Amino acid sequence: MLHIKSLERIGFGGGCHWCTEAVFQTIKGVQSVEQGFIASTAPNDSLSEGVIVQYDPQVITLEQLIEVHVHTHKSTSNHSFRTKYRSAMYYYDKVQESAFAKAVFTLQPQFSEPIITKALPLSRFKLNDESFLDYFKRNPDAPFCTRYIHPKLEKLQKEYTDWIKE
Repeated sequence: MLHIKSLERIGFGGGCHWCTEAVFQTIKGVQSVEQGFIASTAPNDSLSEGVIVQYDPQVITLEQLIEVHVHTHKSTSNHSFRTKYRSAMYYYDKVQESAFAKAVFTLQPQFSEPIITKALPLSRFKLNDESFLDYFKRNPDAPFCTRYIHPKLEKLQKEYTDWIKE
């Protein structure tokens, strides 16, 4: 009998979508990362930078993806750009919403400040222009990438070695 892989999808936003895209593209079990603009329902219905991650839950769990997310953006900072860079996990169903609440409860002791990342229902997504997709892969030595993306990937390599694609 042919086994068909069952993939799941989840949305993330927090920092620049180029950074978030690069982070999740390096994680085992992640099949694709769509980078663009994401929104929830009111009052979080304005488009914010984010990604949709398609992943194999047999290889990487949603809880592991949430852990990567809260550790690779300013998940405890309620800074002035939070409308453009909303700190959120955008869920497709109540099971994902519940997994987020449990994961954040488990992860909170690793932070000195409260995690402000929210679980929000995914309402809409707009893919970025083609010229901005796979930004890090196409521009690894660009000043933005060396300043912001490289440190995130170095952190992943150091703290989550087993979760990184070879």
